[in-house]
Amino acid sequence: MSRNFSVAVAGATGAVGVEMLKVLEERKFPVSSVKLLASSRSVGKKMMFRGEQLTVEELKPDSFNGVDIALFSAGASVSKEFRKSVVDSGAVMIDNSSAFRMEKDVPLVVPEVNPEDVKNHHGVIANPNCSTIIMLVAVAPLHKAFRLKRMVASTYQAASGAGAKGMNELVVQTGQILRNEQIAPEVFAHRIAFNLIPHIDVFNENGYTKEELKMLNETRKMLHDDSIMVSCTCVRVPVMRAHSESLNLEFACPVTPDDVRRVLSGAPGVKLVDEPSAKRYPMPVDASGQWDVLAGRIRQDISRNDGCGIDMFVSGDQVLKGAALNAVQIAELVALM
Repeated sequence: MSRNFSVAVAGATGAVGVEMLKVLEERKFPVSSVKLLASSRSVGKKMMFRGEQLTVEELKPDSFNGVDIALFSAGASVSKEFRKSVVDSGAVMIDNSSAFRMEKDVPLVVPEVNPEDVKNHHGVIANPNCSTIIMLVAVAPLHKAFRLKRMVASTYQAASGAGAKGMNELVVQTGQILRNEQIAPEVFAHRIAFNLIPHIDVFNENGYTKEELKMLNETRKMLHDDSIMVSCTCVRVPVMRAHSESLNLEFACPVTPDDVRRVLSGAPGVKLVDEPSAKRYPMPVDASGQWDVLAGRIRQDISRNDGCGIDMFVSGDQVLKGAALNAVQIAELVALM
């Protein structure tokens, strides 16, 4: 990177926005200036970046004058509202919402999976769904090696997927239950403390939720293969910020667990944690705060006799790799263009 970039963070005071600022600093992204943007409720709030106190400004159409890269994590409606302002200003929008992910001319990018797609942008690049990101960091290198035909995924998604309000609701409800107090869910459809909720996003007519179908459609788009079949069940669990997923993978050829370990041991963004005899396997408590996706519990699918099936388990920090880190990594690719 031979130059510095003016960066704006829209939704700067939210859980992901706060993390974006940290990641920009930790990865030493070459910034000339950082502009913090949020709704009028947050105007005037102070945040630190590289030892300097920055003041949050109101997000407005003219906020992007002189900005090179705009990191957005303010919700789909806000992204749609300000898309034209960002693009017309000459900045590149890297959007964390679901607003543009499936648009044909918007690249959907995980840098470890399909970095080459960044060059096809027309002012907007989309961050995939957090569960898709965590899944594909581990699955994409296996697809490249053995060609994935079908995947059945069950997710265990943290409260952070619903933002700071979701994490707060988990903390508050946990205390309420321990004190034997009445609970009134607000963020989630049901109580989240000491419970599992097999419902994330809205239900479609086919019985799948929008979240579950994202994992199908986004996988096909990023792997450039519409023949891949994906069936998913998404579950919200009482974990703070790391998502986990149980994956059943069917490949086009026989694959052994050692084959999988060999590929994943050299895959960027993946850390093998696969020693069951030593009780070492991916867990959200270990994935929290980590840039890498943890992969383990790798074993042959004993329900098939053709050797083409593998089961595995992954965990990844939803706020980091599932959102903020992935967005900053995309910005790094843009900076190299």
